Amino acid sequence: MVSLKIAKLLFYMVKEAVSAVRQKIALAAQRVRRNPDEVALMAVTKTVEAGRICEAYEAGLRLFGENRLQEFGEKFEMLINIKEAEWHLIGHLQSNKAKKAAELFSAIDSVDSLRLAAKLNQSAEQAGKKLPILIEIKVGEEESKAGIPLDSPELETLLQAAPKLDHLQICGLMTIPPFTEDPEGARPYFRLLRDLRDQIASRKLQGVQMDVLSMGMSHDFEVAIEEGSTCVRVGTAIFGARPKPA
Repeated sequence: MVSLKIAKLLFYMVKEAVSAVRQKIALAAQRVRRNPDEVALMAVTKTVEAGRICEAYEAGLRLFGENRLQEFGEKFEMLINIKEAEWHLIGHLQSNKAKKAAELFSAIDSVDSLRLAAKLNQSAEQAGKKLPILIEIKVGEEESKAGIPLDSPELETLLQAAPKLDHLQICGLMTIPPFTEDPEGARPYFRLLRDLRDQIASRKLQGVQMDVLSMGMSHDFEVAIEEGSTCVRVGTAIFGARPKPA
């Protein structure tokens, strides 16, 4: 059992970390003459215990991103009383798990195929909800990264199918760029996604909104904001480094 003194210290650390991240968001937005309120802060809670997620909630965060369906399912009962929290799935989702994902999450930010979108649409209909989604785009060449490749016809297929996916709302795009030690290395990839978003938005497609540009994580979110991100996904900078697998 964590002592009250340690619990208070952990809460203070999370609160201070959230404040520091918000300050960096504000400064990055100001550098490019953007309103910091245009940028949502999502706390990435992969491997983070429910108690620490509650600390982040108490520190003012309301938007949370989980990478794994099973892990979040195990935490869900302990988080059910956090009434104002918004839970997004940001990790890869297999289409055969769409039903459970549609039930548990407020939004799915990692849709990478029409097949998955169709499954989510069917599951959202069964759940009696309209499910916001983001299309995940693969901007680099890394085989380990998910998403629709920039040159794939799958993106156009999905966009054209949007009017029939009446229980989904396509809200924008998401990406995870190739990792570089220097955050500046991610800038070209963020710019690619922003340009793609602008191209799609200019077409005014039925059933397609492009209000959200989810890009930028703990080490590069400031660059992402300078390139137009409307949602940054921050884990390590709030909760500290995750323990390495044994």
